[in-house]
Amino acid sequence: MIKEVILPFDKPYGWSSFDAIRYVQRAIQRKAGEKKFKIGHAGTLDPLATGLLLICIGRATRQAEQLQAGQKEYLAHICLGAVTPSCDLETEVAQTFGYRHVTRELAERQLQDMLGEQLQAPPQFSAKQVGGQRAYALARKGVEVDVKPSLVSIYSAEVQEFDLPYLSVLVRCSKGAYIRSFARDLGRALGCGAYLCGLRRTASGCFSLKDSVNAEQLSLLPPEYFSTL
Repeated sequence: MIKEVILPFDKPYGWSSFDAIRYVQRAIQRKAGEKKFKIGHAGTLDPLATGLLLICIGRATRQAEQLQAGQKEYLAHICLGAVTPSCDLETEVAQTFGYRHVTRELAERQLQDMLGEQLQAPPQFSAKQVGGQRAYALARKGVEVDVKPSLVSIYSAEVQEFDLPYLSVLVRCSKGAYIRSFARDLGRALGCGAYLCGLRRTASGCFSLKDSVNAEQLSLLPPEYFSTL
């Protein structure tokens, strides 16, 4: 019987967090013969994001809330010079702007100004509840919603790559921070607009992506591995 497991899983692009849970659940059922056990995750990742998803199995599901509260680290790929309604690739580009004035030095200075505790406005396309409905459901119907800002912290933001109109930023932040909003706000501050064109979670609390298993690796693990969980 599976007692208590926290499985760091490398979620693929296009999978929802529920897809990942279901995949792990079926792998355990198939390999270990376990039919019923509790399973959940600690911190949702959007389908367009990849990387570390903490999957809690058995008694570890009791720790999910505590695990979600940990600091997060993301590698954010940002496209300058354009905006989308969803602040990422879910929706088409709505407007374009000039971006040639942006230098690496300007981006680095602006990122430093974005650090610290702050009220962050979530994207219109978010899972926040608005009048009993998810904001993204209303946004997809063309309804403009008033999503209340949340208090979050951005601990660090470091440019990893700079090749206009793209830049990659390693962001360390608190629970509840939207990296789509971070990209949007960076674009506004730089005077050129921006949206998130790629996102990979690299750490959550004390767990790192380098210690995770992906779907292929999980499928290749022997039954003995699952029987010892």
